[in-house]
Amino acid sequence: MASTDPAQRNQVTVLQVGYSRQEDGDESAMRANCTCTLVRCRDGTNIIVDTMTAWDGEHLRSLLGQQGLGVDDIHVVVCSHGHSDHIGCNYLFLKARMHLVGACASHQDLYMDHLGSGNPDEQLALDSNAEVVVKRSPGHTLSCVSVVVDNSQLGGRVGITGDLFERREDIDDENIWMDAGSENEKVQREERNKMAQLCEFIIPGHGPMFPVTPSMRCKLKEDATSST
Repeated sequence: MASTDPAQRNQVTVLQVGYSRQEDGDESAMRANCTCTLVRCRDGTNIIVDTMTAWDGEHLRSLLGQQGLGVDDIHVVVCSHGHSDHIGCNYLFLKARMHLVGACASHQDLYMDHLGSGNPDEQLALDSNAEVVVKRSPGHTLSCVSVVVDNSQLGGRVGITGDLFERREDIDDENIWMDAGSENEKVQREERNKMAQLCEFIIPGHGPMFPVTPSMRCKLKEDATSST
């Protein structure tokens, strides 16, 4: 049962809001960096989701420091997929017990068979209360994963989705997420709908967190249905 005391809930903090935009004066290039999120589980597990680019190491250290944490305080690293703007600072977290890059889980040279059952609904609990889980959410890439946080301080379930959602505006304009690349647009529409029905808040891959409204759920359900 979810606690009514915010201090006894899982704390979700967006460390940096991501972005993606066309490079001024160069139609062949763009600038992008991911939204980076910290989850502080109530059992003491600290999880970082999407670690920005390899050039952001000192910046990420500073962001964690503002939360009273160092890089050695992170227990689990989750990257929603393997693109370079989502995995760049994984090297900082050598004390973490597990790194997940998409559905691939490892520690040093040990690779673990998590999320490998073939069951699309398989989940991996990241905390001892099983309130913070990682699950497959294919589309942008076929190995994408999302982190779902129950019992959050926000009072609702939070989906940290990587590029399943580019940003809130892509609900009204699906060209935004399709132009960002999709290995399977039909599957991505279906997964976007599933996530919207499941969560009260979504943290997208390249924008700020947003609440999921009933009208958004209706629109995403229509999109998924029309793609079948």
